[in-house]
This record gives sequence, structure tokens and C-alpha cells, in this order.
Amino acid sequence: MSLPLTGIRVLDLSNVLAGPFCGYHLARLGAEVIKVENPNGGDLARRLGADPKRAERLQGLSFVAVNAGKESVALDLKSESGREVFLRLVKEADVVLENFRPKVMERLSLGFDVLSRQNPRLVYCAISGFGQSGPWSARPAYDQIVQGLSGAMSVTGDTASAPLRTGFPISDTIAGLTAAFAIAAALVEQRHSGRGRFIDVSLLEATVAAMGWVVSNHLNAGVEPQPIGNENFTAAPSGTFRTATGPLNISANEQKQYQALCDLIGRPDLKTDPRFAGREMRKVNRAALNTELNKALSCKPADEWEAQMNLAGVPAGCVLTVSQVLQQPQLLERGFVETLAPEQHGAQPLRITRPGFRLDEEFSVPSPPATLGADTERWLQRLGYSYAEVEQLVSSRAVGTPKQGEADFLPVRVAADGPIS
Repeated sequence: MSLPLTGIRVLDLSNVLAGPFCGYHLARLGAEVIKVENPNGGDLARRLGADPKRAERLQGLSFVAVNAGKESVALDLKSESGREVFLRLVKEADVVLENFRPKVMERLSLGFDVLSRQNPRLVYCAISGFGQSGPWSARPAYDQIVQGLSGAMSVTGDTASAPLRTGFPISDTIAGLTAAFAIAAALVEQRHSGRGRFIDVSLLEATVAAMGWVVSNHLNAGVEPQPIGNENFTAAPSGTFRTATGPLNISANEQKQYQALCDLIGRPDLKTDPRFAGREMRKVNRAALNTELNKALSCKPADEWEAQMNLAGVPAGCVLTVSQVLQQPQLLERGFVETLAPEQHGAQPLRITRPGFRLDEEFSVPSPPATLGADTERWLQRLGYSYAEVEQLVSSRAVGTPKQGEADFLPVRVAADGPIS
């Protein structure tokens, strides 16, 4: 059996997270993903991450997280010969993915209109902060900027801490998944009709769309969303509670779950207390109910309560750190963390997470993230360039290859028309 996207070729021009996260999912689904990178340092994420030595080698851990299984072709798209190589690649591709600011590709004479003339079947996906049109379209955008503008920060935290960003770049992540979904849908159409598509993904719109319940309450009931910390605005008791050893999340959202919880903690009287007997009354009297529950829960550690509640049908879970969750039997048994083959003899193996879904056929463990320009020469030869022409392209710096040496790659610069995320 082959994976769903086997035979699909993707040219991934994106940088840092939103685009590369999209490309990583396409690669894990079987697509051949070729990162098209600037020879002067490549993807900005190559220099990001908690291991400075790896970052110096242009293999930063932020890059590793979302670029395994991809090839790398280094092209200077500002040079005429670099653009010519890219146009030849486009003829061989199914998808182009980029996350530059709007109009950057047009200024390079590589916009969708130009590329679709080269390949009418081409699916072109542009990820940007605010979309390809509108009064904000030309503004620079990074994840935190979008989190603030989207309203997400205004409802995160409590009255003392809000506005608060999430602990990971959620707008980038949602936009990457949105792009992967849209590309997959366009590829289905491409197979049936032979038609290409232009896909316009906005970090802002992807984030606001993911806030569906909160937004719907405002649009249709006039409710101005407020930060309520670790509480669930749709039900009570549903939030984070105190135990003898630390916090515990409990979601007794249904009436039968609430009644089971009261019995389990030895407070059957709370089932008939008029303040808490009905769903809506529990929401109104949330603070008083939480006080009673915290008192009862303080007699046992969080992990004991977690086990007992889940056995009784009351959803509950300890609040874990990243290191703790990665050691849980649930993730270990399902092989969620994968170990990549070392890039070279004696090198420390890298570990990555697989996508958040499984197929009936096991994913193969991907190759480590490619060295910048690792596949440039192979693709030039495949595109019909002679040895002499390849050497000329390398010497002119229109393309980049690993044999140029790390010192030949210029420091990363964040240009005004650089990636949005």
C-alpha cells in the first residue's frame, strides 16, 4: 500500500513554522516535498532552537521539528538563472507552497499567473498574516501579533493575567494545518479535472475560525467573551481543581457525570443543593461550587483522583509538563515520538513527533532534515542541466550546494519581504 499523497511533488518555499508545518504533514502523507531555500542561510528556522551548536550548523532544533523527510534545493530566486531553475521545477510539480508577504512572488515574476502558465495543474498555496487582500495585507505578521489581533489573547488567562498568549505558536500551527487541508482538497479536484487552484491562507482568519464557539456566542447572542482562566464557559464543574499534590482537570459536563463526581468525593449533598442541582445554576454559582470541590479533593493526590474518576466515568486528567506527557504509556505504546537515523557516524540521533493521526498503514520513519542545498545538484541534473552548467550556476551563487562549505553561506537576514512566520 502507498500513502495517500504518494506521487505528489511539493515545492515548499516557506520558512519557520506555518508553511513548513504544512509541508511536513504533506511529506508524512507520502508527498515528495522539496524545500526551495535561499542559498544565503536557507530557512530562518535553521538557526533557531535550544542547541546553539546545531543552529550554527544550520540544523537548529526548531527546523528539525517540521522538516524531516524533505529534500533541499538552494536557489537565489532574485537571480535570473535561479528563477529559470525554479520554473523548470514548477513544470515537474503539483504544489507550490510559500509564506512570503503578499506580492513578493509577483515582484520576482513568479506569481500564480506566471507559474500556472508553466503548469496549468498547479495548486498554489500562499500563507500570509492577513491574506492576499484587505487593508492589512501588506503588514508584517508573526504568530504573537496575530494571537493578539485575533482576540485569542483577550480570552486566554484570567482577569489578573489576560491578555495572555498561548505557550506555543498556535496561530502558525492552525494556519499550517488549514493550508494542508486546503491543499489536499485541491489535489482531489486536480486529479478529477486537471485544474489547478490558488489557495489564500490567512493566519488571522485561520485563528479566528478556530475560535468558533467563542465567536458564535458573540455573533449570535451578543456575548462579549471574557477570560475565565482554566474554567470551561460551557459547563460547571469543568476546569482545574486543587488536590493534595497539585492541579487536576475535571470536566463533569453532563448531569450524570456531576452526580458521579459528588458521590466519588463523598459529597452527595451537592447533588441536591439548589445552587448546584441544575446545569445552568452550577454555571451561575461556579465559584461556590469550586470552593466545595477543592475542599473535598484536598485529601488525596491528583493521580489517585484521576484514576478513580475515570473509572467512574468522570473525565479527569493531571496537569502534566511536556517531559511528563512524553513519558506516558499512551504515547509510548503508539510510537508518537520517532528517532531519526543519525546524519553522520557518531552523531546524536534526533527525535521528532509524528502527526496527530494514524493510518491503517504505518508511516515510515522519515529521513533527517536535509542539509541546505543537499539535493540541488541532483535536481539540476534531473532537469537537464549539464555538468558545466551546474558548475556555472554554483559559481555564480544562483544555486547553493553543501560542497560550497558552511562558511560560504551568508548570515541569515530578515528582509522586509521575508517570511511572515
